[in-house]
Amino acid sequence: MTNTITREQWLNQAGEHLSTLFESVGETVPTKVRASCGFPSKGALGARNRTVGQCWNAIASADSHAEIFISPTISESGRVLDILAHEWIHAIHPNAGHGAAFKRTATAIGLEGKMTATVAGDKFKAWASPVLAILGEYPHAELQPANAIKKQSTRMLKCVCSDCGYIAYTSGKWLAEMGAPYCPEHGQMDTDSV
Repeated sequence: MTNTITREQWLNQAGEHLSTLFESVGETVPTKVRASCGFPSKGALGARNRTVGQCWNAIASADSHAEIFISPTISESGRVLDILAHEWIHAIHPNAGHGAAFKRTATAIGLEGKMTATVAGDKFKAWASPVLAILGEYPHAELQPANAIKKQSTRMLKCVCSDCGYIAYTSGKWLAEMGAPYCPEHGQMDTDSV
């Protein structure tokens, strides 16, 4: 059977389950929270320490909803759910950053690691397993931005002196334009691709 819900429906249904989890640890859950798949405003395409989620404070929204975005570079359902939980904590504590209130709630529901980049711990995974069975797979295929696909660097060619073994590396362009480098003792060298 094909999953017929949208990403946003999946995220918002997951949010309903998360609301119950947060209430079980004594948190007051805001009723106006929306979640969507979209690039965070900063750090979404960084080569390192990529931002994978973001929560906008309800005061930034014309209709007073906290707006959560889950990066389209993430598609694994369990990871999406723990990122969503992290961002929901920001909706619950809109001015707390990653400080004490955030940490208290994150650890209470089973998120672990550095508070700016939490991951699901065993407690959260145990809670999430039946929820993920209900929700099914997150209906999204991972997006690979062009800068995330590592390009091969210039292929260097190995040049070796056949008399003494002296080695030098150069680019194909240099070889074509200037010729092979010279051994300081024996002159022109042979080329081998490495």
